[in-house]
Amino acid sequence: MTDVAVLGGGIGGLTAAHELADRGHDVTVFEANDRFGGKARSMPVADEPATLHGEHGFRFFPAFYRHVVETMERIPTDGGTVADNLVETEATLIASTTAPERIAETSAPDSLRGWLEALRPAFAEDLPREDVRFLLERLLYLLTACEQRREAELDDISWWEFIDAENRSEEFRDRLAYATQALVALRPQVGSARTVGTIYLQLLFGQLDPTEPTERILNAPTNEAWIDPWVHHLETLGVAFQANTPARGLEFDGRRVTGVTLADGETVTADEFVLAVPVEVAPAFVTPELRRAAPELGRIERLETAWMNGIQFYLSEDVELTRGHQVYADAPWALTSISQRQFWTDYDLEGRGPDEVEGVLSVIASDWDTPGIHHEKPARECTREEIAAEIWAQLKTHLNGADRRLRDDMLVDWFLDPSIVETETGVENRSPLLINTVGSLRNRPPADVAIRNLTLASDYVRTNSDLASMESANEAGRRAANAVLDRRGGRGRAQIWDLREPAVFEPLKRQDRLRYRLGLPHPAAVTQSLRGVTRRLGERV
Repeated sequence: MTDVAVLGGGIGGLTAAHELADRGHDVTVFEANDRFGGKARSMPVADEPATLHGEHGFRFFPAFYRHVVETMERIPTDGGTVADNLVETEATLIASTTAPERIAETSAPDSLRGWLEALRPAFAEDLPREDVRFLLERLLYLLTACEQRREAELDDISWWEFIDAENRSEEFRDRLAYATQALVALRPQVGSARTVGTIYLQLLFGQLDPTEPTERILNAPTNEAWIDPWVHHLETLGVAFQANTPARGLEFDGRRVTGVTLADGETVTADEFVLAVPVEVAPAFVTPELRRAAPELGRIERLETAWMNGIQFYLSEDVELTRGHQVYADAPWALTSISQRQFWTDYDLEGRGPDEVEGVLSVIASDWDTPGIHHEKPARECTREEIAAEIWAQLKTHLNGADRRLRDDMLVDWFLDPSIVETETGVENRSPLLINTVGSLRNRPPADVAIRNLTLASDYVRTNSDLASMESANEAGRRAANAVLDRRGGRGRAQIWDLREPAVFEPLKRQDRLRYRLGLPHPAAVTQSLRGVTRRLGERV
């Protein structure tokens, strides 16, 4: 039996542990925090037996999340699996301070023309028709470009450049910049066109595919609905868990890792080591000797991060808003939210925290550099109290028209991600998010690095999922497990899926694959032949 030490108990580490323990390997997971789950974990807001829960940010599961959902389907709970705790949303509210709010609609296209119709963004009505037409052409370029071209060409230009934002209308820049920032905490001027475009399309396909839920969320706080049952299941498989046990370094003899040094000075030995710590922590483990043996490890420190953190407002009334997410189109801090109690049907909110709490509005802020409307400072320069007040103010400006849905007297309490820590000049973020900047793909290592008993299982690993997310971390954990299984043996391999795109575009991709192999550019004939259709669609806006 192979002894495996997994350093990090987030989604990547737990996934690697699951796949390896399921195949008979002896696994121990070491986690620096007191709770497992990484950024996905929920946490008690007070040191009491029954208390409200807070979170780094609300969890949502779009249709293209296949790896993480398949894992959830293998975690048993009473009478079913953890996947049964996923609940479908029905609509997205797009709130604005300058226009009437809208509910995003969905449809199910079955033809090329139908897809062209559906590709128009939800905010198309706010844009000049020539901008809508141009955006459609750019999305069609993505859909008809082969993967080799996307990787070789589109990772080296920004989304801003790809959509020619500098030469478009102010409305176009505002809406596309916001959409990017709210999605991935990534400014379009620095975000890879390959990543932003691919994920934009994946989210769109999920809205339009009638065979898959567009997006789902959990029916209770994350640890109760998912992480705690997962840890319990892994314990039944023989996995040992060490919480509050940060690792400090890897010992390396020039060929293989011989041990891991814990914060208390203890050295742990194992046959295989899975490094599953976050991107901001991983470089501390990469010694000059490890960098020489596996140069890909040295490039991790070149990867960049941004801030995307959440706050929960506990309300004396359950303000449902819509049965899905809310997008605040004009919020300078790029806010999104979800009103959670309507989905937590079997979660006893009354028995936790103050008696007057009837609802939970969970909000994520993705822009920490733009001044707000209340304190007129970027979030980075605010105190925690000021951050809460500013986000509350931005929500009210979007939601309080003739119908005042948020009132100050209904705010009972709030909980800001504890990773946001006050400093003399504002706050620092101890749990930032990996971002896919221009050219960053070349700096992302594979799970199986050039050291015979070390693998990586975190969202900065190269994956099909690509974007830093639970899905990418889960896929990375599977890839790490497969690397161990390839070396040590074990029944079967963890399944890996490609991202799915509509089959109607496959003939055009095949044509582009041939052109790419021949050194030819993306076929102008395709762009020209589609331009007439998109122009007519743009005229209908």
